[in-house]
Amino acid sequence: MKKTLLALAVLTAGSANAGINLYDANGVKVDLSGAAEVQYREDYKPSNDAELRIDDADLAINTTVAISDQLNAVAGTAFEYEGGDVRNDELWAGFGGDFGTLTFGRQYMISDDSGVGKDYELGSESINFVQTNGNEVVKYVYDNGTFYFGASHDIKDSGVIVDKDGNEFQDRDTSITDARIGYRVAGLDARVYYYTGDNVAGTSFFSGVVDVEGYNVEAEYGFGAVGLAASFGQVEYKNSFGADKLRANVYQVAADYTIDKTTFAIGYNNYDRRDESGDNYAVYANVTQQLHSNVKVYAEIGDTDAKFADRSADFGYVAGLEVKF
Repeated sequence: MKKTLLALAVLTAGSANAGINLYDANGVKVDLSGAAEVQYREDYKPSNDAELRIDDADLAINTTVAISDQLNAVAGTAFEYEGGDVRNDELWAGFGGDFGTLTFGRQYMISDDSGVGKDYELGSESINFVQTNGNEVVKYVYDNGTFYFGASHDIKDSGVIVDKDGNEFQDRDTSITDARIGYRVAGLDARVYYYTGDNVAGTSFFSGVVDVEGYNVEAEYGFGAVGLAASFGQVEYKNSFGADKLRANVYQVAADYTIDKTTFAIGYNNYDRRDESGDNYAVYANVTQQLHSNVKVYAEIGDTDAKFADRSADFGYVAGLEVKF
C-alpha cells in the first residue's frame, strides 16, 4: 500500500514539488510543498526596462487517503502568489490506484507539461497552446514507468476576459480537450501531445478569443552527463470573431551537460509562420548551480530576431534564485 501511496503522490503533485510530509498514518498521507523564485531580467521587448521580478511563488497541499489496497482517494489545493495577488489555481479531488489517477476540478491540464526547452525565460518562439488550465477539468493520468498516457477536458469555462486591446468579452464558454501518449526506454523518453480548444482566451496575434488546434512531438535522450532534446509541432489559431487565421510549424532543439552540481544548457527555437510573414528564431544559453537539492541559482542570455512594433528585439539576460520546500 505504501508503494501505491508514493506513486500517487508523484502523479498528483501540483505546481510545486512535494517537500514536507505533514502526516502519514492510518492510511492518510498529507504533503506540503512550496516554491519561491526571484529574477533580475531584461526581456526581448525594447519597451521594457530591466526589472527585479517574482517569477514563481507557490504553496500546495496534497493528500492521499487509502480506501482499500487497490483504491485511494486523492485531493489537492494550491495557491499562486504573483503580481501582488493570491490566486487559488488548483482545487481538485479524485481517485487513484494501479489503474491510474482520475481527478476533477480546478487544475492544470495535460498539455501544461508540453515542451522540451531548457530555458528559464528567453526561449521564445516555442509551441503555445494558449490556455492549459481550467476550473471544470476532468483529467486522467496513467504511468507504469515505461508507458504513459493522459487526457484532460475542460467541460466549460465561462467568465470575463480582457484581450490585448483592453476589450472585455463575456461568457466565452471555453471548451478544451488535450491528450498525451509516451514511452520510455534506455534513456529515451518520447511522447506526443494533442490539443484542441474553442473560445480560448486571446493570443497576442488576435483580439478577442480564438479556436486553437495543434500537436507537439517530443523526444529527450540522456546518456551520462549529457541530455539532448528535440520537438516538432504544428498549431493553428483562428479568430472566433472573424476569418483571421495563423498557422505555424514550431521546431525546438536543446542540450545540456552537467558537471557535479553545475549544468550548462543551450537551445534553439524556430517559429515558422506558414504565410508571408516568414519565421522567427530564439537562441539561448544558461548555467545553473545547484547549491542544495532545494536551492539553485542560474544565469541566462538569449537573442531573437522577432520584431516588437517594428522594432528589433533587445538582447535578453536573466539571473535568478529558486528555493523549494
